[in-house]
Amino acid sequence: MKIKLYDYQEDMKGRIEGELRLHRSVMAQMPTGTGKTYLLTAVIDSFVSNNPMEKVWIVAHRRELVSQIDETVRKFHSYYASNTSSLLSSVKAMSIQWLMRHYDEIEEEPGMIVIDEAHHALAKTYKEMWERFPNAKFLGLTATPCRLNGKGFTDLFDVLVQSWSVPEFISKGRLATYDFVSIKSDGVTQRLIDSLQKRGADGDYQNKEMDMLLNKKPSIERLYQSLEEFGKDRKGIVYAINISHAQKITKLYQEHGVKAIAIDSKTPATERQQDIEAFKKGDIQVLVNVDIFSEGFDCPDVEFVQLARPTLSLAKYLQMVGRGLRVAKGKKNCVIIDNVGLYRVFGLPSQVWNWNAMFEGKL
Repeated sequence: MKIKLYDYQEDMKGRIEGELRLHRSVMAQMPTGTGKTYLLTAVIDSFVSNNPMEKVWIVAHRRELVSQIDETVRKFHSYYASNTSSLLSSVKAMSIQWLMRHYDEIEEEPGMIVIDEAHHALAKTYKEMWERFPNAKFLGLTATPCRLNGKGFTDLFDVLVQSWSVPEFISKGRLATYDFVSIKSDGVTQRLIDSLQKRGADGDYQNKEMDMLLNKKPSIERLYQSLEEFGKDRKGIVYAINISHAQKITKLYQEHGVKAIAIDSKTPATERQQDIEAFKKGDIQVLVNVDIFSEGFDCPDVEFVQLARPTLSLAKYLQMVGRGLRVAKGKKNCVIIDNVGLYRVFGLPSQVWNWNAMFEGKL
């Protein structure tokens, strides 16, 4: 199947390739849901066509992302290359964890390394690739070139290529319109969240403290009331704090007759796959999850996103709401049910961010 890029993807592709001619490493920003993986495939494809002897590596920070990318590359191989096998044999997808364990056994030197969800590229771990493969070009892709600690990415990437802003994508019909509801600033939940003191290793709220304050029956009942009021009969995703929170939410939703199911990193892969298929088919209405679908999960007809997990991370916020902003046939819009007051921290999902300042570590 030939892959056809949208105008904005063609434009990004041209700009990325232009920058890669001038620089060794380029970071590209595109909002969640606008087809980063297709763009990545097209860029790799023309690189392989022009450099048939070179290998390309795609490095992701999680195993699920690796298999997903792999699938897309296989499905849409050969955008330009007439010789399919050359593309597939030239491209390898792997996780950063695997790579770190196997550096010393690797004989080949890649001509290009593509890093997916590049906002996870923490200096130490990733820097090693730059040092070990001095001749490789680097391309990082992300929806959110920002870090919680405010440090930029200029230690790894030379330049940022930005796509359209979210409002532009919405106005051109490439992202869905949305309604946004949030809790009251003086309500009980907001007061609980304002009282969160501790921070985890990543600088975000500490899981244990969130769990202690929010993983309680009254809080979970409020989640259900919001769903009943704003998301009734819509299909969607709930973001929970941890596994026990996800399971309690699921149980309460089921007691109220909602076809809900909880999924987390401990759910066996085959079971997870079946649950996701059932969700896509509409047999399951609500997926309650812990961080599983913040990245790389593709189910465009999500009609509500319920935020039940506070965060201080802009990247996390935009990944979560972005799951609901994909366009799908028959989908009118998406309702974002913000039960944890993220609106007051970050504004609306369609705010225009100064990504370049964040990339440079100036915000």
